[in-house]
Amino acid sequence: MAADPILRFRRWLRDAERAGAPLPEAMSLATATRHGVPSLRMVLLKQADTQGFVFFTDARSRKGRELRANPRAAATFHWNTMGRQVRVEGRVVELPDADADAYWATRPRGSQLSGATSFQSRELASRATLVARRRQIERRWDGAAVPRPAEWRGFRIVPSAVEFWTHKDDRLHHRELFTRRGGAWRASLLEP
Repeated sequence: MAADPILRFRRWLRDAERAGAPLPEAMSLATATRHGVPSLRMVLLKQADTQGFVFFTDARSRKGRELRANPRAAATFHWNTMGRQVRVEGRVVELPDADADAYWATRPRGSQLSGATSFQSRELASRATLVARRRQIERRWDGAAVPRPAEWRGFRIVPSAVEFWTHKDDRLHHRELFTRRGGAWRASLLEP
């Protein structure tokens, strides 16, 4: 077993990219309210390093509000064609403005305009309202850089557990769990 689950994760992600897995960076992200009511959605991983797993979202969204109220999350990456899955659990930290600014600058202009348009997760009276607001934002920033909305933030899952699941015939799957104790990782096998 590899001693560093982050290095293994990065290798598995590269394998999924090379194998042509659709959106290999897509992860299901589970959050919960302070009272433990869970919710789940798909987001895109933007960075995985020794500090954790980074994604970006509008902090006013349901997930953003839940992460601020209960800063713990779980995520799953599933690459079905490869018979692999990775689960991550840990505390969540909000990234500094500089990190959000740096990533915002790399986004395609259309994504920036949509990010500046949407009040993510709020109830919407009609699609026409959203489209009209988008047109207004486009006119406002025509020929200029689209500034990052203050509440559009980056979050990092600092993992306390990472599980690697590999498909095996007859449901005799291979599961390896890494748990962090202090600064070190401890590896163990789990029953399928």
